[in-house]
Amino acid sequence: MLTRYSFVLAALVTGVLLSGCGKNPEPAPPAEQSSSASIPQYSAEQFFATKTYFGNDINHDNSAMLVASDETGVFNLYRVSLDGKNWQPLTQSTTDPAFPISWFPNDDRLLYTADQGGNELNHVYLREVDGTVRDLTPGDKLKASFAGWHDDGSFFITSNERDPRFFDLYHYNSQDYGRKLIYQNDDGYSINDISKDGRYLALSKERTNADNNLFLVDLSSDSPNPVLITEHQGNVSHQVYGFTPDNNALLFGANGSGEFVAAYSYNLQTGTTSTYSQADWDISFIYFSEDKQYRVQGVNADASTVINITNLNDGKALKLPTLPAGDLRSVSFSDDSKYMSFYLNADNSPSNLYVWQVGSPEAQRLTQALDSSINEQHLVQSEVVRFNSFDDLTIPALLYKPHQANSNAKVPALIWIHGGPGGQSRTGYSPMIQHLVNHGYAILSVNNRGSSGYGKTFYHLDDLRHGEDDLQDIVYGKKYLQQLDWVAGDRIGVIGGSYGGYLTMAAMAFTDEFKAGINIFGVTNWVRTLESIPPWWESFRESLYAELGDPAVDGERLRLISPVFHGDKVQKPVLVVQGANDPRVLQVESDEMVAAIRANNVPVEYVLFDDEGHGFLKKSNRIKAQKAYLAFLKQYL
Repeated sequence: MLTRYSFVLAALVTGVLLSGCGKNPEPAPPAEQSSSASIPQYSAEQFFATKTYFGNDINHDNSAMLVASDETGVFNLYRVSLDGKNWQPLTQSTTDPAFPISWFPNDDRLLYTADQGGNELNHVYLREVDGTVRDLTPGDKLKASFAGWHDDGSFFITSNERDPRFFDLYHYNSQDYGRKLIYQNDDGYSINDISKDGRYLALSKERTNADNNLFLVDLSSDSPNPVLITEHQGNVSHQVYGFTPDNNALLFGANGSGEFVAAYSYNLQTGTTSTYSQADWDISFIYFSEDKQYRVQGVNADASTVINITNLNDGKALKLPTLPAGDLRSVSFSDDSKYMSFYLNADNSPSNLYVWQVGSPEAQRLTQALDSSINEQHLVQSEVVRFNSFDDLTIPALLYKPHQANSNAKVPALIWIHGGPGGQSRTGYSPMIQHLVNHGYAILSVNNRGSSGYGKTFYHLDDLRHGEDDLQDIVYGKKYLQQLDWVAGDRIGVIGGSYGGYLTMAAMAFTDEFKAGINIFGVTNWVRTLESIPPWWESFRESLYAELGDPAVDGERLRLISPVFHGDKVQKPVLVVQGANDPRVLQVESDEMVAAIRANNVPVEYVLFDDEGHGFLKKSNRIKAQKAYLAFLKQYL
């Protein structure tokens, strides 16, 4: 179902990865020797020899899964036997990564998605059984995505080819791939899901970043117009999980009854809404096995995902076999629910693919993602910590302590800032973090105010105050680190990507707290960024403005918090990294920031990838990136 495919693709977190190294060196303190001779320092090449996998859809006859791997340096697709012994390449791209969508329901044709050089203009591609590939969404400037399967084996795709601002819905024939426009989206709705019988369409529409509504369209009616199904008072955020397998209800999440997102069921026949599921944290997703036997629910519990699988025949939790420590990810059942495929991920272990014959005593591990030269016992598990900010607000964070750190061998540290602004630093393997920690840098991944996962009040505390209160959370993260007797309190830097790159530059321009900063495709000119958002963001433009500011109204404040206008205040070394094809943070943002710092005669390094966008996917670039981090930090921190 759509939710499952969405989460497979969403799993591709834009790992903020870069390349290059510093020039204009300034004297650095002597390198500290590791106090633990038993912990070797691994190279960037070793960490990125680690394989990354996405997708695990099981085909119609339970003979294979559809998996993407970056083993060749670029993500390509593979047909993987359920015992893991046969990996058949299905694509051979050397440039643009390919990511899996799904097998066809009744044969080994498949759908996948790819963009061009990181421009985020994804197309949907069909691969025939004989290997022939066809672009189902041809065009130069359109963006398309898979929207779900129909019960009869046909499928749905959204595309903004008619109007670059909005996505329309097309129904594709699975035989000749002819298509029909079935919903023309003139009013700026977001298309969230379509029922498997093709009758109902779930839409959402933003009012602000704190309030939106869900709508239902009966495509079989004479006048298929959106009908509001979430009438409410005040600010309530809603999200669609998906239609139930019997096409009788729409499941959605809402935070109207408390701080966190609970699940609700809207009955398509009676039009009534009832509570479906509740948890102590946000319910992130709910989806079902194809045969309607199992329900999978994920909860974002304090920066980790807790998955519950329920047998709907008896209402009991599915008893899983004994597994290594870690979080389950991308749980997927075969059509008959005889097999379950999933990934297992931990801070010190990248996602490995498993297959379990349901009910058997053991699950079979099919991959060795971590390079064999690295001992995962030498890697570090994060610890969830909390500290008080300037106003006594409790700020959650993840702390990574190098093995070699102790009170007699203090280590330098980095504040890590996630993107968003409403993102979240979460547990799980990061080769970038582990490489830096392995080389003796402590990392504190701060979930500053405005981060998701900690309730709606916390989430909205930074609205129209970006670069102000959330920046102080970063400063107080530094103060927290300085209280640890194993951290060198005078050698603390800051690093982040996207919005985290912005806060990094804000920290370097508006405070004198950090010895060095690494800005990875960070916003530096909010006026231009908000005026030049990609056209396909139009449906949530007002929501974006409610959170960050309208450049036509709030231009003065946005200039005050934009580091590019304050380059003369940057006094410490900075590394800036950018993808030339980034549609979100344009290259000119980084060009001008670098020029502003250089004009002040402060060391600044600039690394530009010609073949990347908002996040770096090619393995060779990621290796160069990691070397750049380390070279810069050794030089300046």
